[in-house]
Amino acid sequence: MAIIHHTTLKPTKLELLTGWLPTRPWYRGGPNAPVLAKSGGFRLDDPEGEVGIEFMVATDTSTAEPTAYLVPLTYRGAPLQGAEHALIGTMEHGVLGRRWAYDGCHDPVLVTELLSLMAGRAQAQAQSVDETPDHEVTCSYTGAPFALDGFTPEPADDREGTRLPAPHGAMLQVHRVLSPVPGKTPLRPHGVIGHVARAWQAPDGSQPAALFMTLHTA
Repeated sequence: MAIIHHTTLKPTKLELLTGWLPTRPWYRGGPNAPVLAKSGGFRLDDPEGEVGIEFMVATDTSTAEPTAYLVPLTYRGAPLQGAEHALIGTMEHGVLGRRWAYDGCHDPVLVTELLSLMAGRAQAQAQSVDETPDHEVTCSYTGAPFALDGFTPEPADDREGTRLPAPHGAMLQVHRVLSPVPGKTPLRPHGVIGHVARAWQAPDGSQPAALFMTLHTA
């Protein structure tokens, strides 16, 4: 289980994301910098205990209609070789020292654990509480069993989000801009063989839910 240290971060995660989000093709904000609030999410454990894995929902309230973004993040104690293009920034952690924060879609540890979660082989963890499963996360997988040894993510960003080739010719879609649906357990769309969904805290106090990721057949 990962240990969550309640300490200082300089700069904060949201400060890093304020500069990074507008560079993404799926960003929906205006010409001004986003005004971000942390609105929820969950964590996964790295079996090796080396990489922090977080799926953060960050809501931009700078526009008339707030936009909730899903940002998969990994935190490392040293640079990830070959992932300079995916580096969001570095932070000084009050306990762990310097941490390198990456767009987790480019980090094989996060992608492997995400697919394991979808297949029922990993457990979602609470975002801010040690050793506490997050039972609000729903997931499913109806495809064939797959192995992830040596899997290397090759993500592609466009206006709709991030797509990653997955085992057996499937395609993993990370929904960067969250679209609320009725109820706390969104229905899996037709043709989707796997999904991860959760609710988050909206600025108006409501708790909309959305599909965070979907796995599609080739």
